[in-house]
Amino acid sequence: MHYQDERTSGCRISDSWTYRGLKTVVLENELLRVSLIADKGADVFELSHKKTDTEFMWRTPWSVRNLGMATPPTGDGDNVWHDAYIGGWQTIAPTGGPPQKYANADLGQHTEATLMPWDAVVLEDTPEKVSAKFTVRTVRTPFWIEKVVSLEANSPVLTVTDTLTNQAEEEAEAQWGQHITVGEPFLTPNCRLDMAEADHFVPGDGGGRFKDDQAGSWPKAVGPDGEEVDLTTFPPKSDRLNTYSVFKNQNEGWYAVTNPDRGVGFGLAYPVETFKYLWYWQVFGGASGYPWYNRTYNVGLEPFTSLSAGIPEPGSNERTSMVFAPGETRSATVRAVVYESTTGVSHISQDGQVTNR
Repeated sequence: MHYQDERTSGCRISDSWTYRGLKTVVLENELLRVSLIADKGADVFELSHKKTDTEFMWRTPWSVRNLGMATPPTGDGDNVWHDAYIGGWQTIAPTGGPPQKYANADLGQHTEATLMPWDAVVLEDTPEKVSAKFTVRTVRTPFWIEKVVSLEANSPVLTVTDTLTNQAEEEAEAQWGQHITVGEPFLTPNCRLDMAEADHFVPGDGGGRFKDDQAGSWPKAVGPDGEEVDLTTFPPKSDRLNTYSVFKNQNEGWYAVTNPDRGVGFGLAYPVETFKYLWYWQVFGGASGYPWYNRTYNVGLEPFTSLSAGIPEPGSNERTSMVFAPGETRSATVRAVVYESTTGVSHISQDGQVTNR
């Protein structure tokens, strides 16, 4: 039997773990500890900064559940996904958004890869660098998906490369994104959001924070009563807000959330030529009823290739889904970075270098 090296310093990796019965892969270096649940979507459910004992990946109230130990009360595509949603970071493909019909197949919320077990292999295991590859073949859609996750020694940067291949002998649509959610206790009303210049729009209901059906530019929006909303801020939980908006036409693909009280933040750099939209899901103590019951404080800042379910932009009839030719493969690399700051961020480069404000 092969046993992995049991280092106690430098970069480390192990695929010998299970969490609540689910195969889990753990990567760490001197600064970060990262855990992915291979048996549930290859979700990143832990991304922790060791120095400050800060966990950036938000957890739902029910957290990690072993789907093999329970039967869903109903087959509703939205409920089934949320029952299994742990928070954290999912690779969403080949459909993102609400349940939809895909080439005669019924697909639920953000499925189907996020509810499937992925294979996992260790690619590199040295004190200088560790890397693991996760793979899955979807069932109701014709995609082969790979995700390579890497850490280097003394680096605060986690590198994630997704690769999608259309294995059909016909064209196939995809909505592909990084479903990343941060929340309390890291996220507080004292936190600051920074990003590159972008346009901003609210597709429909403003959820109490924004005026309905509006368009503008970072960092300002319009509130329901016409007042100015500063998008760099996070409302308190007591405001009971729940809304969704979208950024597009970003000059560069990056954003950062800084907690000045802890002196740390979480940033993401991504290629805007692939991820043209940044979905902004906001739950500030709002969303009554299932599944949130007004009890959560979290935001999703989610780079996507498309709008939800591939719908057109407001005022257009052109679908925003990607279209893969038969056999076509596309890849994209994103980098999550943990940094120290009390003032926010003015820039993050595509290789994860942070410039503080």
